[in-house]
Amino acid sequence: MAIPTVSRHTALKSPTRRLPRVPAQHVTQHAEILQVQQQINPSPAPRGTLLPPTKSLEAKLERTPQQDAAQEAAQEALAKLVRQCMAGDSQSWQQLVASQHRRIYAICYRFTGSGTDAEDLTQEVFLKLYKNLASFDTQKGSFQTWITTLARNLLVDHFRRTRLERASESLDATFDGEEDGPTMADRLADPRPSQEHHVAGLELKVRVQSALKQLSPELREAVILRDLEDMDYKEISQVLRIPEGTVKSRISRGRGELARLLQRIES
Repeated sequence: MAIPTVSRHTALKSPTRRLPRVPAQHVTQHAEILQVQQQINPSPAPRGTLLPPTKSLEAKLERTPQQDAAQEAAQEALAKLVRQCMAGDSQSWQQLVASQHRRIYAICYRFTGSGTDAEDLTQEVFLKLYKNLASFDTQKGSFQTWITTLARNLLVDHFRRTRLERASESLDATFDGEEDGPTMADRLADPRPSQEHHVAGLELKVRVQSALKQLSPELREAVILRDLEDMDYKEISQVLRIPEGTVKSRISRGRGELARLLQRIES
């Protein structure tokens, strides 16, 4: 049986025969997941957006009871969808991929800083998920933690494979990692007035991504999971397989180092 693939603009296709239109109950369920996710993050940043750490970050990460309830509802809806996938429902599989693709891509992009690498790694994550979904134990943890662990392990392997291939950032590098995309030099040379704000945002994104890439993998992944993916210490501990105390230490060290790197870049 051929293994499905993930393209840049389409979700992973089901390995089974083409089915009729998605049943109404599945459409409703998918809408429910999206709705509760929007309650937690009503205005999500564009794909690949990176924000520098601030002193008020921890306060921003504190959830209200309503947000906690919304997150719990989202997790329950996702768990139901996963159970349907494990039962062989191909339509649920497509919905599962659609609901997780953006988040997994964001993790991969923030870790690598390359749009091309992020797309390839996202596909690898879903191929691994496709092969191993039957081994997921719903009694041992959340699906979000499990798939994040899959992504993290692939990212660590990718980092080791490409250690000797990585080059420093330059004006000849494109913003999104695409070979045919505009370079930083092209963006900065654009004389259009409307580009001023756009370029400022892109410059900030480049600075933060550049600083992130200079962190050690251990500190980088801890900062990404906590400050950019909004995972709690227990979830990060499960993903990284280290004590919560070590998680907090790495996050603290990572934030401090990231702040110093950003100051150095901006000076």
